[in-house]
Order: sequence, then C-alpha cells, then structure tokens
Amino acid sequence: MAPPPSPPAPPPPPQPPPERSPARPQVALQQPSHKKGPSKSARLFRRFRSVFRSFPIIAPTCKIPVSLHGTRLNDGHIHGGTRMTGTLYGFRKARVNLAIQENSRCLPMLLLELSIPTGKLLQEMGSGLVRIALECEKNSSERTKIIDEPIWTMYCNGRKTGYGVKREPNEEDLNVMQLLHAVSMGAGVLPSETADLPDGEMTYMRAHFERVVGSRDSETYYMMNMEGNNGPELSIFFVRI
Repeated sequence: MAPPPSPPAPPPPPQPPPERSPARPQVALQQPSHKKGPSKSARLFRRFRSVFRSFPIIAPTCKIPVSLHGTRLNDGHIHGGTRMTGTLYGFRKARVNLAIQENSRCLPMLLLELSIPTGKLLQEMGSGLVRIALECEKNSSERTKIIDEPIWTMYCNGRKTGYGVKREPNEEDLNVMQLLHAVSMGAGVLPSETADLPDGEMTYMRAHFERVVGSRDSETYYMMNMEGNNGPELSIFFVRI
C-alpha cells in the first residue's frame, strides 16, 4: 500500500523590502542665459582697459596674469568684472571640482575637475591666497572659447600640480547644485547616502566670483573673500599660450 502523500511545504516567509537610499531632490536648475555680446566698440574699449591685466608674470614655470589688488570698487566688485556663483566641492581625499554658475539656481556654465584633493586645497586657502593657473596651447586654426578648452596644465601657487579637465555635469554634480540652490555663500559638509566614505566627507565652499575677460586668450575668476576683506581668497587664471 502506497504511503499517503506528504503535506505541501509552507510558503516561504515574505522578503523584507529593500532598504531605500534617501530620495534625491528633483533637479530644477535653469539653463544659463545666452545674452547678446557687447558691441564691437565696447569690446575694443574693454580690451584696451584690461590689456595690462592679461600680461603674464615673467617666470619660467607658470604664466599667471597679474593680480587685480587695488582695482576693486567700493561696492565690492572688481572693475570690469561680472559677478558669478562659484562652488568648490568634492570628497576630502578626492579631486576637487569647481562649478561656475550665472547664479545659484542655474546649471553650471563651467565645470572643472582639478588634480588637487579637496581637503588640501581648502587647507591652503585657509593659510593664505591661492593662485591657480590653467594653461593650454593656442591653436590658430580653431575658434574655441577659452573656457571650452578640454584640458589644461595646472599650476598652484607657481608649482605644477597636474591637469585640470573640463567635463559635463553628471548626476552627482547636479545633485550637489540642487542641494545648494538656495545657498549664495557658505561652506560645510553635504549629507551622504551611505556611511562608507573611503574618500572622506563631501565638503563644499561657495562664494561670489568675479569674472574678468582680459582677451580672447585670457580669462580670470576671482573668488571674493566671504568676510568682506580686501582682495580675493582664490584666483583662477585661464591662459592660452
């Protein structure tokens, strides 16, 4: 006689729902405006006015244009400059990123990855003025805007420190910009989705930058001191040679 059939196995217990990462804010940044450029006469006047600013320092290692100390107006602007929003951010032990925006609610018009750790750059800025020069070779057959050059040789306070690379913002960059869209100036640590941070915390510093166009082959961004003291804390020079 055949044994009775065994009872059916009980159903497996329900699986716990997967842990969700904190929801990222929806990116709602605006496109940069495409303003009409100045007239020919205005461009010639601006070039004449800023010609001395575009001269490099005579040095064998790095061609950084001269500083603009002493040329600020009483309202805190550099004469001939355009105010922008600039953000330095990155994990402390990883390379620092620089994002330039028309204002804090716009998508970046310029995003650079610099070959210096975020923590080291912020430490040097805390000890004094930092000057970064980004140099590339001039190609007479191209009409590329200077900030659209893809790669630069980088110098920090006259010392060659590697390269700066322009890139398009990825999801993480846009998330940072969205988190900081209401911040005009400040510094701190951004929240992380994970507790495992091998490169340290995500830190940022945001301030007003003054953009000064010296010529077609030189452009400078001056990060103004958040405490209102004279002179910039950080100067970034773009030079085609």
